[in-house]
Amino acid sequence: MKPGTRLKSAACDTEVMVIRCGDGAIECGGAPMADAKPADAAALNADHSGGTLMGKRYVDADGAYELLCVKPGKGSLSVDGVALVTKDAKPLPASD
Repeated sequence: MKPGTRLKSAACDTEVMVIRCGDGAIECGGAPMADAKPADAAALNADHSGGTLMGKRYVDADGAYELLCVKPGKGSLSVDGVALVTKDAKPLPASD
């Protein structure tokens, strides 16, 4: 997978764009994400139903993964079962 790839959730409406990617499986709602939405929707896992917000970036603790949410949904993002968190904005320098 390379930066710029757009992935769709099999469990909800979430769509993300890959900014940075490692070797694990990107999941949403407990189901793997793919380039195309499957014909049969996967069940939304209750442990992965925190939801996604449009325009937010999601990262892992190591910084190996960064995903940009382009369409929100009910499922939450994870990599190999480990939840991703929203990336905090960098503080601007003080101007005195």
